[in-house]
Parts: sequence; C-alpha cells; structure tokens
Amino acid sequence: MDKSIIETIKMAKIIAVLIIEEKRHVRPLIESLLEGGVNAIELTLRTKIAPEAIDIISSEYPEILCGVGTILTPEQTLLAKESGASFGVSPGLNRRVIEAARENNLPFFPGVSTPSDIEAALEYDYRLLKFFPAEPMGGIPYLKSINAPYKHLGISYLPLGGVSADNLHSYLKEDIIGGVGGSWIASPKLISDENWGQIVNNAKEAIAITKK
Repeated sequence: MDKSIIETIKMAKIIAVLIIEEKRHVRPLIESLLEGGVNAIELTLRTKIAPEAIDIISSEYPEILCGVGTILTPEQTLLAKESGASFGVSPGLNRRVIEAARENNLPFFPGVSTPSDIEAALEYDYRLLKFFPAEPMGGIPYLKSINAPYKHLGISYLPLGGVSADNLHSYLKEDIIGGVGGSWIASPKLISDENWGQIVNNAKEAIAITKK
C-alpha cells in the first residue's frame, strides 16, 4: 500500500463523494470544491461519464486527490488505474477485486461493516478501511465496538453513509477516523441544478468543521 496516499487522505480529512452525470459539470464542480477548500474526492463508477470525468480531473487538476468509488469488479480496478485515479474504494470486501487492485498497482480501500470484514482485510495487511454504511450500522459507537479487538493494530477508518455537517465533528474527533466521505457536499441534486455556490459553501463549512 502506498503510504503517501494514506497520509494525504488523513491530511485532507474530507473526501467529497461525487456522482457525475454530465461531462459539462466536471470542471465547474471540481473548481467549486477547490474554491471551498476540498481537495480530495471519490468519484463513483455509477454513470457512463465517470471514466472520462476521472481522466479530466486527474489530468487537469493535479491538486485534487482523485479516487474512484463503487468498484465492484476486477475489471474496474484496471479502468480506474488507466483513467488516472490515485486510489480505489469499494462498498464491500471482495477478494477478487482486492487481488485485481494489487495486480494493477491501484491503492485500494475495501468497505467493511463487521469484524469478519475487518479480519479479511487484515489478511491483505490493510490498515485504512472504508466503514459503510456508517450511520445505518450504528455510527461511531458501533465502529468503536467492532474495532476494539483490533485497536492495537492501528487501523483507521473512512466512514461513509449518513455522514453530514451535523455529525461530521463527532466522527473526526475520534482517533480511529482517518478521514470522512461526504456526499452532502456536492449532492447529485446540487450538481444537476448547477448550484455551484452552495457546493462552495458546503465545502467551506466542512473544512471549517475539520479545523475545530
């Protein structure tokens, strides 16, 4: 695992989770996030435009740490790598996907929600894991409970799912949190409405919370 990627994520603290439907939205969206101070994203592979969007972001905005989310198949790890992604993320833990990510030299963070998931990730020596879906699973109390047997191993988590400006600080104040993924910063509706001003404001609010 590329430790520099992990350190960059931990320094960023906030990862904006994006679903982009139209190519014309890519540049104004990224520029709005940067204006608001957010410089790390997880662009999900849920739309046809996603691979092209990743290529645009990775080539035109080197100041953005561009990760790819919703990686569900081994083939998508290669797609992410060839599109210029800095890392990949999956909602769950799929051994075939993990092994493909390693073969394609793509830094990768699988999703976990149970002790069994954590132990499977440890087999691959992962120390930064996505925790999904964070709030529906029980949030910080649940995460601290399932992490307790592994706390001495120094695992960090990236919670995503139900995280918002209202509970962001409660996650970030915990030492087991490596960063937080947030889809509220630039929701699909804000993007489709081209409400760049609100996205800037949401980004600024999130960054302000990280500095408390």
